[in-house]
Amino acid sequence: MARLTQADRVHVGWRYAQVHPDPGPPPEPPARPERVHAPAARPLGDQFAGRPLRTAAGGTVGFVVLFLVCGIAGVIPWAFAGIALLACVVVLAITVGNLWRDERGVRERLARERDEAERARAAEERGRVAAEKAYREARAEWERCRRLYESQREWYPVAVPPGVDRVDVVGGTLSGWSAAVTTMGAARLAVGARLTVIDLSEGAVAHDLLRLAADRGDDPLVWVLPADLPRLDVTRGLRAEALADVLSLVVGAGEEEGGTRDLSFDNSILERLIEVLGEDVTIPRITAALRVLAQVGDPRDDLRKGLLTDEQLERVTTLFGRDATDRIVVRRAWALEAQLRKLEKLATEPVRLPPSRLHVVSMDRRAGVLTNRILGTYVTTALTHRIREAPPGGRWDHTLFLCGAEKLRGDVLDRLIDACEATGTGLVLMYRSIPRHVRERLGRRGHAAVGFMRLGNPEDARVAAEHIGAGQPLLVAEITDAAGETLFDVAGESYASTVAYARPRGDGLTDPVWSPLPAPAADDSVLVEGISSATAWGRTVAAGNAEKQRFRELLIEPPQLQELPPTAMVFTHSGTAGRRTLLVDANPGIITLPTAHSMEFEEQVPEDEAPDEPEPIEPAPEEPVPEVPRARHALPRGTRPTRIVRKASGRHKADPPS
Repeated sequence: MARLTQADRVHVGWRYAQVHPDPGPPPEPPARPERVHAPAARPLGDQFAGRPLRTAAGGTVGFVVLFLVCGIAGVIPWAFAGIALLACVVVLAITVGNLWRDERGVRERLARERDEAERARAAEERGRVAAEKAYREARAEWERCRRLYESQREWYPVAVPPGVDRVDVVGGTLSGWSAAVTTMGAARLAVGARLTVIDLSEGAVAHDLLRLAADRGDDPLVWVLPADLPRLDVTRGLRAEALADVLSLVVGAGEEEGGTRDLSFDNSILERLIEVLGEDVTIPRITAALRVLAQVGDPRDDLRKGLLTDEQLERVTTLFGRDATDRIVVRRAWALEAQLRKLEKLATEPVRLPPSRLHVVSMDRRAGVLTNRILGTYVTTALTHRIREAPPGGRWDHTLFLCGAEKLRGDVLDRLIDACEATGTGLVLMYRSIPRHVRERLGRRGHAAVGFMRLGNPEDARVAAEHIGAGQPLLVAEITDAAGETLFDVAGESYASTVAYARPRGDGLTDPVWSPLPAPAADDSVLVEGISSATAWGRTVAAGNAEKQRFRELLIEPPQLQELPPTAMVFTHSGTAGRRTLLVDANPGIITLPTAHSMEFEEQVPEDEAPDEPEPIEPAPEEPVPEVPRARHALPRGTRPTRIVRKASGRHKADPPS
């Protein structure tokens, strides 16, 4: 395999397709037919049929002799004897004539029967020769189809269509997400791309991807928040306007998404405070200034801690006027301080971080729900500004996974989507459910493809079926169904922090975490070996799944979407050629199967469809057989074959089964 790991391709999973269906059992020669025998020289019935005439003729001859003897002996007068002899001659003539006509008819009939028997034998010989020829052709065709069926690849990689810069994954279980993240992330790491995973699912869905990256020597960096807040600072170096924007969105994380009035007030307050604090601004200093503005606590405590100076205290006090207590500023400053104090430990213990291609920021499930939402909003918004300020690069060179994106506000998602689209950063948004703000953005805003995994909520399944198009049949392979029985418990996994053991820095700065690294050589064999040894998917799939797969048909209906196998994904995308809908298996272990291909289905079909020259197979001379039909391509009962059609452009495309 030489084409799977390519820098310009982002693989979301594997498509099951049989270009050459199972031909079924070989054609069997029927029993030898009975030979046609020639008729006998004279049938026994014909011999008995002429007996009365022969008896009459013999009796007449006897009377002739009798009358001659009687006439010679003078017993009867010659006149009477002559009349009697004349009568006997007439009777004999009539009898002999009838016997001659009957004999001629019998001989003609026997001749006709012999001719018919010869013609039947000739027809039988021609049928035997034709049957042997048909059997040879059927056997050769069956063996050709069997060779193609046995040698074909059944699993084809499915890549994100060209021009698509975002994939929305909706629904799914934690195990299914783990499969999807590992499949997409492993292929991107193999070509040297940078990966960032913001995991808000609290289920360690990138656990296998981390293990795979560690085996490859990529030294992934993992932050588990809030414990690793002292070693994380994504906002360091941002301009005052950008930092104020990030913090104002963080404050709104626990509020319902509405207008922009409060957001604009918060942004204005924070910008002015950051300007007062100067360049060396930190979250603790901002919260100290907010307490002064909101008249909360004793400002002398913050003066003793060195968070504020006397000059800064005076400026903050008079920033909005001496009578600020009656204004909205106090109320908003109080709300800002209450939310931002959760980030006070941010970047308080700077550490040295080695360059790495894989960064994972996760939320500890033991923390509070609101705390995790605030931290997730902070990381996402701060990274959005980092992406906006980064120079544009190749598409998907930097790939960002946001798992649990439904927990963030719609405006936070919009900013992230716009920033990724503008800079060519690949974005994978994973939603467990479809709330209203997700439904409004699903597959919209930019060039996006959508993948639907198992949807437990009936309303979500109905929305997904309407988006896909209800009633469309897809094929589900046996291994996809079986994966649900052997999946490990991802919910029981947890992340282990790698930055917790990093060496501290004395200068108060963290090392740049996006330092460039040399891209590794794209080698599919290394990827296959890594998935086989480092992931539970590879070990599970490799056991006993080398044979050809049976499959079943799936109709796109809400109940079916609620019962999808954990790793199954209905992948759909609308392009210039119309809507394309495929059933994709996100199981990364499929790459280890001998039937996995390195090229996409549309690329490989023309090569596979090229007819092979069948080898002539001579049947045994002692087994003549009658004519038999050509072998048909048999499929398992209850399934439908994939039809291959040729379009005007010369490319092949697999139509859905009808």
